[in-house]
Amino acid sequence: MYLYHYFDKRTGPFKSLTMLPDDQAIEVLEKVKAERPDSFCAQRNETYITKRKNCEALLRREFTAKGGIVEISSPYYLVVEHSPWLYTWYEQPDMLKIPVEEFDVRTLSFTYGDSMPTFAVKDGREYRQQVYTYDEILNVIHKYGLPQDWNNDGSHGPERYIEVHVWSDKIIKKYL
Repeated sequence: MYLYHYFDKRTGPFKSLTMLPDDQAIEVLEKVKAERPDSFCAQRNETYITKRKNCEALLRREFTAKGGIVEISSPYYLVVEHSPWLYTWYEQPDMLKIPVEEFDVRTLSFTYGDSMPTFAVKDGREYRQQVYTYDEILNVIHKYGLPQDWNNDGSHGPERYIEVHVWSDKIIKKYL
């Protein structure tokens, strides 16, 4: 299994608004809107940062309750396997492809789909409201497949990829 991280070539990999204080994060978001208006990220408003931080707190709480290891307060985001749709988010897209074996899987949590809609959408699907460990997500993938294979265009719901939350910067530092 490979984990992918998408980013704009001008910015570089593993930049995170939620790792910044709120005022700095808002400044960065406004700069993205001004300089990269055609990017997906430029469509976000200031409430995104608060919503994302609240989601991260939920992810952290649920993951640690399952025995996950959290070494940093805000995770780095990747996805399981290639997502053609995520590649289109950036004006000058680039990506990293990292074998899952490089990571201590005890520092990886997963949501079947982006974590924000995973906790916001209430449609009864069993993978809603769920944070998974590595072993658990393998079972979910076996049952449902990869969302990008059956829902890349989003016509069947908000799940278009499996989001990975990396709660350690040990491996990430190699790619900065």
